[in-house]
Amino acid sequence: MNIAKRASVRRTPSSVKSEERIKNILKVAREVFSEVGYAAATTIEMARRLGVSEATVFTYFNGKRDLCVRVICDWYDEIIGEIEASLPSISGTREKLNFLIHAHLYHLMIDGPGLCALILSEGRAKDDAFGDEIVRLQRRYTAPMMTVLADGVAAGDIRGDLPLSLLRSSIYGPMEHVLWDAISKKGVDIDAVSRHLSEFLWQGLQPPNPRLAALGRLHRDVSAALQRFETPSSTKAKSFQ
Repeated sequence: MNIAKRASVRRTPSSVKSEERIKNILKVAREVFSEVGYAAATTIEMARRLGVSEATVFTYFNGKRDLCVRVICDWYDEIIGEIEASLPSISGTREKLNFLIHAHLYHLMIDGPGLCALILSEGRAKDDAFGDEIVRLQRRYTAPMMTVLADGVAAGDIRGDLPLSLLRSSIYGPMEHVLWDAISKKGVDIDAVSRHLSEFLWQGLQPPNPRLAALGRLHRDVSAALQRFETPSSTKAKSFQ
């Protein structure tokens, strides 16, 4: 069974009141996990903040672990939804790369260093079922980056002599270090850091021979322009050849 479904709710909501209770439990769980981390978080404290008994929390969720899974899964869904909605309106490989880097750093820090630390630490938990779910979510989360990299290689903007998976790791690896550094310093200028990181990574992602790549892009642009301005008569003539 998919752990996200298993951990979503223990009892199927039967009313608007139940749905609202689940929403409130998850909201408070996110707050508690963010403030004190997974180890120190307790369902007793969550129940206290909600003004209900701990048994009420267990009515809807199997326990702290299930709540943590759901909090992280919901976070992934929120960010993936925003990225998938915004990315199509951005043009250019470098611009899309800049957007994805900024979005990753911004969204992981927007809820504070506590939730960011929870995601970075518990995402590596040695819970097989949880680990499988995190792998699935990370694949979906990084899919837009993989698409941008693949399209960039096809356009000649990004080097094609290395596996896309390695290029992806070369981007997300440094960002994880930036996030841990931000957590320890209790704050970071996301705009400045994402801009500097994007500039740095772009240098390594470009083809080894940028001039040749630029000529290739020019050739493709000219060919595309010629196709757009091709007259109907010439198109018709070609069809009879």
